[in-house]
Amino acid sequence: MKIKPNLQFSVLCDDVRRENNGKFMLLGLFEAINARKFPATHPMLFVVNRWCKGEGPFLQKIRIVNSNDKSVVFQTDDQPFELAEIDAHHTLVSRFVNLVFKDPGKYWVEILLDNELVLNYPMMLTQKAPPKEGYGNEQDRQGV
Repeated sequence: MKIKPNLQFSVLCDDVRRENNGKFMLLGLFEAINARKFPATHPMLFVVNRWCKGEGPFLQKIRIVNSNDKSVVFQTDDQPFELAEIDAHHTLVSRFVNLVFKDPGKYWVEILLDNELVLNYPMMLTQKAPPKEGYGNEQDRQGV
């Protein structure tokens, strides 16, 4: 018997670490990315999803979609997981490296289960003003 699970949470963050006791540490939770110029390349981000209250084998997929033209910036391959019993849970950590965002604006993080959209939430890309002369660190002056 297959019981569709609930998505307990989906989080965008800068990094994920796992302690010796098995607990996850999510670092730098965010909902927006600032860039000096576009197209902008974001070095790395993570999407962490926890599934629970289901039973059976499933496929998760994550997409990042530009709301302006509906183009897919990136999508994962199908990510299989299994919940052996109704009280089981499974956490999937997905790393995205060097994502290119062609325009500022709203992008959608979409979470699919067995090719059905379960959740989507916005991620804003904004253009940051250049630093004033004599202010900021070396990265600011280089426009990173």
